[in-house]
Amino acid sequence: MSDWRARASRADKWPLRPGHTNGTEPAPEHSMDPRAEPGPHPVPLERSVVDAALYRDGRRIDTPTSLSEIYRQLPQPGTMAWIGLYRPSPAQLWEAAEQFGLHELAVEDAIVAHQRPKLERYDNTLFVVLRSARYIDETEEVDFGEIHVFIGPDFVLTVRHSQAPDLAVVRKRVEGDPELLAKGPEAVLYAILDAVVDGYAPVVAGLQHDIDEIETEVFGGDPKVSRRIYELSREVVDFQRATRPLLTITRGLQGGFQKYHTEEELQRYLRDVADHATTVAERVDSFRQALGDILTVNATLVSQAQNEEMKMLAEAGHAQNNEIKKISSWAAILFAPTLIGTVYGMNFDHMPELHWILGYPFAIALMAMVCVGLYLVFKRRDWL
Repeated sequence: MSDWRARASRADKWPLRPGHTNGTEPAPEHSMDPRAEPGPHPVPLERSVVDAALYRDGRRIDTPTSLSEIYRQLPQPGTMAWIGLYRPSPAQLWEAAEQFGLHELAVEDAIVAHQRPKLERYDNTLFVVLRSARYIDETEEVDFGEIHVFIGPDFVLTVRHSQAPDLAVVRKRVEGDPELLAKGPEAVLYAILDAVVDGYAPVVAGLQHDIDEIETEVFGGDPKVSRRIYELSREVVDFQRATRPLLTITRGLQGGFQKYHTEEELQRYLRDVADHATTVAERVDSFRQALGDILTVNATLVSQAQNEEMKMLAEAGHAQNNEIKKISSWAAILFAPTLIGTVYGMNFDHMPELHWILGYPFAIALMAMVCVGLYLVFKRRDWL
């Protein structure tokens, strides 16, 4: 047993195992993980094994039923194992780590999940985290998945926490190409990377379609478009977080070509994946810029619409004020004769000019003079 496996077998070395806390509480990230299974009776590992196979010269030679059986056969020259796990428990991952000598930090990342895409090397083992994506036409949303890949000299261990990507399709593809599979674990890593990057194409097309629709809605004056722009911007940001680190991952793999003697043909395949990943990343960057421009245009159009509404309200208020002025002017004109008539209509015997023979013509003339005078004043002020 190697020094690492001797260290790994000690319970105090791996405090995240369910039921082995050594008198302390589990790590916070473990206790918050909804997949963590409390109690001393974890589910057997085989229940999480989607598929496990041994390959020699690019062809499947056996389908073992347990990891221990795979481990016993691995020392045979030219033999490679590929084990696929789906949502395994922490105890199951630690058991796999014991069998294959996986570094505890990488195992902790695979347990907690929700990791950013990255590439890390622990001695002779590569640990790769990838984020898959698929576009859901019914809801016009992007669904993200996560896969953790451990690549050793003679084994590949994949840990999925979501349905996508479907690695059964990847396995079928590489098994149909023995020459590719015979190139070893790096060929499997290439196939997984290629499947993840190819899966981005429908997402890019779906997002492009959504952006085209949003542009139409913006210029169509749809009041709900601002919310849709924000929601789509969040999806593009999440998609960018999944795709942008792939450039670092592919550069890291290319940087190790000479050191780890990667075959020339496999180098070409990996460079092709890097080219596709770069194209996707550039498209996503352009989506984010386009959405920023659309949001600016939408804000400008909304501001213009609000200005038009304010202008219309101001014009309506001005017209209303003119009507009020006219009504007030005529009311004032009619008020003068009413006042005079009211004064002369009071029933008193002793009133100045009550019995004056010219009182009636004087009252009529006074009313006319006041009305004409008020009319001229209001007309000069454009109230009438």
